Amino acid sequence: MKNVRFVGLDVHKDSTAVAVAEPGWGEPRDLGMIPTTTDAVAKLVRKLGGKDGLMVVYEAGPCGYGIYRQLRSMGVQCQVVAPSLIPRRPGDRVRTDKRDARQLARLLRSGELTPVWVPDEEHEALRNLARAREDARQDLTRVRHRLAKFLLRERRETPRGHARLVEPEPPVARYHPAGRAGPAGSDD
Repeated sequence: MKNVRFVGLDVHKDSTAVAVAEPGWGEPRDLGMIPTTTDAVAKLVRKLGGKDGLMVVYEAGPCGYGIYRQLRSMGVQCQVVAPSLIPRRPGDRVRTDKRDARQLARLLRSGELTPVWVPDEEHEALRNLARAREDARQDLTRVRHRLAKFLLRERRETPRGHARLVEPEPPVARYHPAGRAGPAGSDD
């Protein structure tokens, strides 16, 4: 590991902060910001001397594992780490993109990072589908609760038991603000 360069990336949707830690004890240096595109990442690898002697790390996040897959296909050693598994000093709350990239490079060099398992594209798609389904179920529950509380505040009848998504005539269709007549032609 004498001639290995340790690269920390702080990845965001549009930009990525880059820092490099050389072997030894020196402080990692900032290489600035690059766009989060495949071309920019490939150019960065070429700028750093190619795939040999290069180790890259970045935090898992909402941008997925595209950079990991690209770097691995180029022959670059790459790790993805969970933000919760990154050691933090007590009181070190100031976080900037450059600081995070430098810290990742430093911790990679010292071997203090624990990589996470990176799913293949099929597993990632299945995970995304499962998360989307769970989000939709939570949204549905929130809306049902919101509707039940609204009807309770208005002292209207609330559905008994398990609230159905589709009813012959939902309670909202029967709702008329207190003191007002229903729509024209209604029997209320």
